[in-house]
Amino acid sequence: MKISEVRLTKTDGEGTLKAYASVTFDGAFAVHGVRIIEGKNGVFVSMPNRQVNGEYKDIAHPVTKEFKQELTDAVLAEFNK
Repeated sequence: MKISEVRLTKTDGEGTLKAYASVTFDGAFAVHGVRIIEGKNGVFVSMPNRQVNGEYKDIAHPVTKEFKQELTDAVLAEFNK
């Protein structure tokens, strides 16, 4: 599955949340609610999640390490434009 589009909505810059991303795969499937967050070691990509029994669980996420890196690279490349 190939990443065909990454769209960003940047926040006002206050706080740790820097942007929201929507990622489209093969022009046929989209994941919304991907977040770009400023952490202690720089920005990172956080997948959409929800709280279940007081714990946050990802509701959509890459299955392999390689695809996680590809997704992270694509989202951060768009953020850094």
